[in-house]
Amino acid sequence: MSAIRLLVLGAVRVRGRAHGYQVRADLESWGAHEWSTAKPGSIYHALKQMARQGLLRDHDVAPSPAGGPPRTEYEITDEGTAAYFELLREALVSVDAGPDVLSAAVGFLVDLPRPEAVALLRRRVAALEEWRRSVVEHYEPERGPESLGHVGEVLDLWVHTAESGAQWTRGLIARIEGGAYSFAGEGGEPFAGLMTEG
Repeated sequence: MSAIRLLVLGAVRVRGRAHGYQVRADLESWGAHEWSTAKPGSIYHALKQMARQGLLRDHDVAPSPAGGPPRTEYEITDEGTAAYFELLREALVSVDAGPDVLSAAVGFLVDLPRPEAVALLRRRVAALEEWRRSVVEHYEPERGPESLGHVGEVLDLWVHTAESGAQWTRGLIARIEGGAYSFAGEGGEPFAGLMTEG
């Protein structure tokens, strides 16, 4: 699963129509260039590739202010919207995806209705708990990692990762159930103040 696809589709969707620089500026304002592969080259490549795949529609709108080729704006297609929501839902429940994918999904979590977001996060907790159970079939955390030599450190890492991931997810669920944030269908503008100007 690719964080860049989710990030770019989500950023274009939020704007409705955006050129590459806007998408890049929005993602950089979230720090995505620090925790994902959302670097300028990969953003522009993803925009062009997803336009070729029919997930985005491209429009040449005006000559570049720098005198180069026309500036291209992108908007998400119906196929792109379906792919976006599929990626978003999958990223929220998958414990195999990297932290960049989860971070991207949490950034767009509010695009879902609140009850669905909670249900997906509960599935994530269940998957993390199952992962922990599968690890402790081969490793007894109370005996410590040394009991299996240095490879025990790997299993200890997995147990701690599963436990901390489940704890964090439960906290997020509690905040959402407590009314935090504005979700799809609730009115309001969940991304107000989170997108760059222009």
